[in-house]
Amino acid sequence: MTSDTPGPAPELSGRIRGGPGELLHDEVLAPQFGFESRHLLRHYVAIEKTLAAEYVRMDLITAEEAHRIAALLDSVGPDTLSAQPGANMSDIAFALERHVEAGLPDPVVRWHADRSRNDLQACAQVMYGRDQLTRFAAALLELGSAVHRLAEETCHLPMPGYTHFQAAQIITPGFHLAALSEHLLHTHARLLNAYDGIDASPLGAGAMAGQELPWDRDRMARLLGFSRPQPHALTAVASRRWSAELTAELSLLGTALSRFTTDLLTWGGSEYGFIELPDELSGISSAMPQKKNYPVLERIRGRTAHLTAFHFDVLLGQRNTPFCNLVEVSKEAGTHLLNAFDSAHGTVRLLTEVLRRLTFRADRMRQVCEREFLGGFSLANALCLTEGVPWRTAQVVAGKYVVLAATAGAAPAPGEPALLAEAAAGHGITLTAPARLLAEAFDVDRGLERMVSAGSARPEAVRAVLHTQRETYERLAADWELRAAAIRAGAEEGDRALHGATGPATGPATGPATGPATGPATGPATGPVTATETEGEDGDGTRTRVRHAH
Repeated sequence: MTSDTPGPAPELSGRIRGGPGELLHDEVLAPQFGFESRHLLRHYVAIEKTLAAEYVRMDLITAEEAHRIAALLDSVGPDTLSAQPGANMSDIAFALERHVEAGLPDPVVRWHADRSRNDLQACAQVMYGRDQLTRFAAALLELGSAVHRLAEETCHLPMPGYTHFQAAQIITPGFHLAALSEHLLHTHARLLNAYDGIDASPLGAGAMAGQELPWDRDRMARLLGFSRPQPHALTAVASRRWSAELTAELSLLGTALSRFTTDLLTWGGSEYGFIELPDELSGISSAMPQKKNYPVLERIRGRTAHLTAFHFDVLLGQRNTPFCNLVEVSKEAGTHLLNAFDSAHGTVRLLTEVLRRLTFRADRMRQVCEREFLGGFSLANALCLTEGVPWRTAQVVAGKYVVLAATAGAAPAPGEPALLAEAAAGHGITLTAPARLLAEAFDVDRGLERMVSAGSARPEAVRAVLHTQRETYERLAADWELRAAAIRAGAEEGDRALHGATGPATGPATGPATGPATGPATGPATGPVTATETEGEDGDGTRTRVRHAH
């Protein structure tokens, strides 16, 4: 195999005499063709149909010619086209063009006039990224539902909370999981903002400087489900900022999930024994029969590292490149975008299943709460607020008491009032009710109930947070559905424009096959089409108000 073996003249350009050589075809073009056939072809078809509708609007082709073109486009599937160096230069856009031309009874002379592959490819790619993001959002909503449900079930179970790897205060699993749920909601807000930022159609930008015909870019954007066209032609074909933004969000989420999974790994260790997973999610040791391992948690945490690596790959593929349409940026820099989303999707699915099947061992958690002096902070507060001990002195007295009690082998509750009196006397303080102070400070259940501030570990405070989170999940499910509805509405309008009374096309849909799953509550009911406005960011960083049909 050599790189200089020419194919038959492809007759696609008068500039070169033959198609790509075998090495270029086998190493680069054929794999790219295969990937685009599997993952981007339906977007290319949708774009070509939109272009056909525009040619009709500009009176460059007839409605009947557009109908024939659309029918041939709808007949294309992943196995219809093949990478042929001599016939289509192993390029999917050329292959689609040749497929339609071969099926037409007569040439449609003006079809593809004033056209470039640059904005065509950029548009298909951002539609693909948009679909991947929507698909991942559905999985993330399912994870949020599992986290939220488990938090509601466990917000009353005392467990030790840790700071600096040391037992610190009494919390609950529900309190800890509500923090994870809040992080997932924050991620969703950022993903929605990322979606709205990339929801700008490159189509109509041409090669880099715009086009000569009066293309209606607003209409083309709408037919493809975009909220607006990308306003700057060069940005439309040169920027792949969207791929870096999406992988950045996956990387940030992966870092957070890694931290929460580390907590699960710790709680599942034999020294803690706070959690239990069913056998089907567990592993064994080949040498030590007493062990029950949780390698699924190690897999989840390990996979989160890939998300950062994929983000760096996108960044490194774009750095030090000129700002123009470039294969290095448009193709090579996005090589692992699907891997990034697949890895994130698989990681989230695994964690969702873990949290659906996980149980907390209330007895083990309470034992640690009763063993550790977790009420030290409360004791210092009580000394200050009820006995009139200056705050810093109260801290010192409480700390000295813990040392004395631990040395004497005394349990935190009911405690040793004489030792507390001794610690206070060392500072010239006479306590009026040392026994009551200890009983209040080191009671496990009181350790939760005394936290009265909003957002605290007190069960009622956690339930209030979870109630607000439930409403936010419901709103998020509706927000994602709005965006999916805009894509469906555009596809339906495009079919009406092309087929009229002959009926809609039956080819591949332009939008995701299914909308995102709902969170803890069910999704929105269907209703009449209205519109809302959100703010997004264009590829050039400009804030833009976005309208979404719903």
